Amino acid sequence: MASKNNGLLAIMDTEELISKSSSANYDYVDALGKAILFFEGQRSGKLPKDQRIKWRGDSALSDGKPQNVGDGNKDHQCWERPEDMDTPRTLYKVDANSPGTEAAAESAAALSAASIVFKKKDTKYSLKLLSQSKSLFDFADKYRGSYSGSCPFYCSYSGYHDELLWAASWLYRASRENKYLRFIIDNQGWSQAVTELSWDNKFVGAQTLLTQEFYGGKKDLAKFQSDAESFICALMPGSKSIQINTTPGGLLYTRDSSNLQYTTTSTMVLFIFSKILNKNHIGGIHCGSTNFTSSEIRAFAKSQVDYILGNNPMRMSYMVGYGSKYPKQLHHRGSSIPSIKVHPTKVGCNDGHSNYFSSSNPNPNTHVGAIVGGPDSNDQYNDARSDYSHAEPTTYMNAAFIGSVAALLGETKT
Repeated sequence: MASKNNGLLAIMDTEELISKSSSANYDYVDALGKAILFFEGQRSGKLPKDQRIKWRGDSALSDGKPQNVGDGNKDHQCWERPEDMDTPRTLYKVDANSPGTEAAAESAAALSAASIVFKKKDTKYSLKLLSQSKSLFDFADKYRGSYSGSCPFYCSYSGYHDELLWAASWLYRASRENKYLRFIIDNQGWSQAVTELSWDNKFVGAQTLLTQEFYGGKKDLAKFQSDAESFICALMPGSKSIQINTTPGGLLYTRDSSNLQYTTTSTMVLFIFSKILNKNHIGGIHCGSTNFTSSEIRAFAKSQVDYILGNNPMRMSYMVGYGSKYPKQLHHRGSSIPSIKVHPTKVGCNDGHSNYFSSSNPNPNTHVGAIVGGPDSNDQYNDARSDYSHAEPTTYMNAAFIGSVAALLGETKT
């Protein structure tokens, strides 16, 4: 932890950054479009005719067959294009004998959320999603156990209680069935104050959803509302209970490895929480003797989006293809090797390492919209393909950033 004087300076610097960010002029519509486009570069299988990322081709066409799905260890030993992928594609599954509560409950949450999106557009499809979500939740709850088949990649360090609450919260939001609310209340002891929202830890996601229900009259959910406020207080500069510091340039900094995954998710929560306060006419929250209004929470969240887009000491965008200065040596196999359409000859596992991974040249394919892991704790970024902790993009960083930048669209002049 920094000394009191250093902490005060960091707060002053961050407040100055927020002030500057409030007048920053970024094209959030463009940023949102590029962030979504990133996912087309991540597609697997038979690509559709409207595929916009032209340097990608069909890949992993045999996935799903018993003798062919992924092996993380062998996959990571190779540096090759998805189109050339020849590592084992071992199939894993969860069932009553090999439970995977996290995977099943997370899928249930996703389907419930999607059912809300499609409710007015395609009622039949929405109901199908909700039905499948209920079945997955019942399976996840009945056969409780952590999924271990993916380890050492994406092991569940936080356990499965957060995913069960996360799924139940979305199911209640989508169905309004009291049995899901009762499940949440009966298991509120699982909820705990946390300082991150991540692919592993969903507690604050559930807590934020349930905070809206609390303000809507469900006073039995006070524990979740309190835990959600603790999360906000752990992040806000100037808070008496701050736990996550900011860099000298004002970036939320949780840990060195792919830090922007935590920044983007935290920022999304800040925006949503600010909206909840406004919707329910709540003046703000108290973090000790300090009060933060919804406007102040939103302003800090905006400063994080603007930092990622270029309002930072490096004066660079951490989204590939956005702005005039952005990472050129993305730690991404497909974009670092010439497209199969340009170089149809197979690039083998070892060839990729020696000819492309170790190259000092920019990636031949611009993976537009990809958000990298970000700068270090001193706001410095070394654009090096080998530095995966800072140069690697992930789907979960982009997903959270989409939620954050979407909140700012109303401020963009068209």
